[in-house]
Amino acid sequence: MKIDRIHHVAYRCKDAKETVLWYQRTLKMDFVLAIAEDLVPSTKAPDPYMHVFLDAGQGNVLAFFELPTQPPMGRDPNTPEWVQHIAFRVKDRAELLAFKSHLEAEGIDVLGVTDHGIFHSIYFFDPNGHRLELSCPDPTEAEQLKQLDAVKWAMLEEWSQTKRAPKHAAFLHSKEFAEEGKA
Repeated sequence: MKIDRIHHVAYRCKDAKETVLWYQRTLKMDFVLAIAEDLVPSTKAPDPYMHVFLDAGQGNVLAFFELPTQPPMGRDPNTPEWVQHIAFRVKDRAELLAFKSHLEAEGIDVLGVTDHGIFHSIYFFDPNGHRLELSCPDPTEAEQLKQLDAVKWAMLEEWSQTKRAPKHAAFLHSKEFAEEGKA
């Protein structure tokens, strides 16, 4: 047995229509379908919802639920806002920079470009407060993936025992931190 792929990833939204229009306009995603019910099919709980689905490219689907009878959305106060996010890959740095300019022109605050070594990213929030990331591969991605693959189990074991960041993959951000030290 093996998982084929993710069917969809679902998050909550404040307003289904606003969310669909925002993702269409800002990230160029197509609106795929909507499902609405008064009863939750799996639990039969009376909880009306609108469930919308967006095409995130190459068979990936991003979905949202609007739940008008539930208390307002919130975040886990014990988890920093940078942790939970949805990351989307774009073709290359030129496309990443084009998206950054497009988002900023839409009035969206964008953090980055952040150089993660293996990839480069920008960060921003959707109208529901979900943190989003767009990233593009670094030209040395294939080489770095091999290096990371070689140390993944050792890193996991060291972390498991010490709960301190192992230094096996420090090369990913060493250039960025060295440049910050020069400033």
